[in-house]
Amino acid sequence: MEERFKQHPSDIVKIVLFGPESTGKTTLSQQLASHYNTLWVPEYAREYLQDKWDREQKTCEPHDLLPIAEGQMRLENEYTEKAEKLLICDTDLLETKVYSEAYYLGYTDPILEKFALQNQYDLYLLTYIDTPWVKDDLRDKPEEREMMFSYFKNTLEKYNRPFFTLKGSPEERLGKAVKYIDKILEHD
Repeated sequence: MEERFKQHPSDIVKIVLFGPESTGKTTLSQQLASHYNTLWVPEYAREYLQDKWDREQKTCEPHDLLPIAEGQMRLENEYTEKAEKLLICDTDLLETKVYSEAYYLGYTDPILEKFALQNQYDLYLLTYIDTPWVKDDLRDKPEEREMMFSYFKNTLEKYNRPFFTLKGSPEERLGKAVKYIDKILEHD
């Protein structure tokens, strides 16, 4: 059962966009994939939770987190097989863990916790909250952006993940991200 949450072995470089809701992760994932002519892994939670909202008018509940994690890893592993040198991930299980803890009083399912910490990436790009917050069916914390950003940053520091914070306009963020990724690709 736990194999569903595990990364498949690969020697490609994996970059994760990481941060609070509505901070430009998907836009930047798409831009980076286009720049590098590679694939990007979408955020499975958005599809899963939008479908749940459309069917039941309900938001995420604790029992949704393992299916979301499983779906995310299924997508990541599928795209890993197709990518050649670089894969851009719109999210990862560590982000799911952050949301679990933030929404459910510090709780994280032990399986999610295990693989959120076990799965490894070459670089995290932490997106700052200087982008406009955009309302949709799933976003619900516009007034808590600073607190959530701190939570994401503290998590990366706590687990000693390599990261850079991206601020500024979409063009500035893309330029900085490319600079950081190029350094990794040069040494790979």
